[in-house]
Amino acid sequence: MSPQYARAAVLALFTLFAAAAPPSAGASDLALVGANIYPSPDQALIQNGSILIHDGKVQAVGPANSIRIPTGATQIDCKNLTVTAGFWNSHVHILPPPLLHAKQSSAADLNAELDKMFNRWGFTTVFDIASVLDNTLALRGRIETGELRGPRILTTGEPIWTIEPVYIREFLINNHIQIADTNKPEQAVALVRDHFERGANGIKLFTGSFQGGDKVANLPLPIAQAAVQEAHKHGMPVFTHPQNSEGVEIAIQSGVDILAHTVPESPPWTPELCARLKRAHMALIPTLTLFDTLPEVPTQQLERFITPLVDQLHAYSEAGGEILFGTDIGYINQYDTATEFRLMSRAGMNFRQILASLTTNPAHRFGASGRIEPGMPADLTVLTADPSGDATAFSKVRYTIRNGKITYRAQK
Repeated sequence: MSPQYARAAVLALFTLFAAAAPPSAGASDLALVGANIYPSPDQALIQNGSILIHDGKVQAVGPANSIRIPTGATQIDCKNLTVTAGFWNSHVHILPPPLLHAKQSSAADLNAELDKMFNRWGFTTVFDIASVLDNTLALRGRIETGELRGPRILTTGEPIWTIEPVYIREFLINNHIQIADTNKPEQAVALVRDHFERGANGIKLFTGSFQGGDKVANLPLPIAQAAVQEAHKHGMPVFTHPQNSEGVEIAIQSGVDILAHTVPESPPWTPELCARLKRAHMALIPTLTLFDTLPEVPTQQLERFITPLVDQLHAYSEAGGEILFGTDIGYINQYDTATEFRLMSRAGMNFRQILASLTTNPAHRFGASGRIEPGMPADLTVLTADPSGDATAFSKVRYTIRNGKITYRAQK
């Protein structure tokens, strides 16, 4: 029996036993009834299916006639709706002004911004990859206590660079944010240790920091290597903003885990380069929406600018490289995810590959499930349409559910 079918068989048994068990009704029971369900990107669609949630975890999933709904459970009619595992956005920034004072701001103000950025788009987990660590930890804390509606937040806190990118300087000054330059390997090691001890989940490098025109400040390889080695000692993944081919090369040689962007200043990606990235077990976050919305690129030149980046995604995806969904929201303010899905489709990714980038790929990379299966946290995204015909349906969210609780409900 193949591993895929063995997993399906085990899941079927879990579902059978969970459905056969005596219902245990309670205030925490929630049932999604009559939905089209994609339990994972590599499993068949369950038509007219139901999901039973108990105490924040999936208790059963399967055809509706096989799931016993406890008396008193809250039921959501999901007829004509599609359910997937909760979405991950693996490239965000906790930097919008409404979130920058997470300790002092009102719950109402923070919830409004969290809805606009994350909950509205089906995200149950996000990875913040450059922000003010103390502030992000404060926001995370208020979400985890239940005071705020929001996704699970993983964070890198402040990044490592030799000099900040030109496009962020004014923002840092205006918001009185200071992020030190890193010029020695020992400084990088100290920052990684500090961030780990304070509660960060990863590390962000700028192996290429854009300085305007054709100038890029590349992080020296010894600094990158020191940071990656120390991060990996603590089990922390390392992201990088590469910017140019040299930034990609430094990332490969230092052992970086994730390219945070496709690379504007890069020649076409060859099969040889894609093979090197795969051997390095490197994931790619395309963030194509970022490049589609740059104000400094004239509209008439936009197509010529973004096509090579779409081609990079196509090359790496076709080579079997791991793709993680991410949009750079918090730096850009186009929160609508439809553009990203449209461009990923244009790069040749089918809806199951895109679903994997939203669920199982980041979950596997960062240590979670990313599937709808018994015993797993009930992180779910409920869509108004099936994305198999049009990937932009991934942006049409009716409900977002995290740990069995509704964090977003669209107006019908």
